[in-house]
Amino acid sequence: MKKLTYQIKINAPVSRVFKTMLDKETYKQWTSAFNPSSDFEGIWEQGQKINFIGINEHGEKEGMIAEIAEYIPNAFVSIRHLGILNKGQEILSGPAVEDWAGALENYFFTPIEGNMELKVEVDTNNDFIDYFNEVWPNALQRLKNLSEME
Repeated sequence: MKKLTYQIKINAPVSRVFKTMLDKETYKQWTSAFNPSSDFEGIWEQGQKINFIGINEHGEKEGMIAEIAEYIPNAFVSIRHLGILNKGQEILSGPAVEDWAGALENYFFTPIEGNMELKVEVDTNNDFIDYFNEVWPNALQRLKNLSEME
């Protein structure tokens, strides 16, 4: 696993960015950079299971099965990946999961003089480095635009 880091300054209070990132409707908007049908099922609370899903070209639900490893409102969110969702079926072990099980996705919310900086750390394997380096900055720009609109 490699750890990739992305950062963006957002001209909005941390509380607004935090809410925009996790609210169901705005979450779907900023994460559409990854998949136009991006969504989540679950609760943003420490210890809770949460699925990050999308619909593939065959109309089937797929995505990542995870848990909220740590949740500090307006400060930090850590997501631990547990497995994958493939054609609506949970897969928590085996070759398809080995590269992702235990991978973390961490979000750091830092206030800076009325604005804030969001830092994201993502564990990934070599197959996704180029993809993430292209898509994560786009997703964070979308989150910035949504957060600064209000």
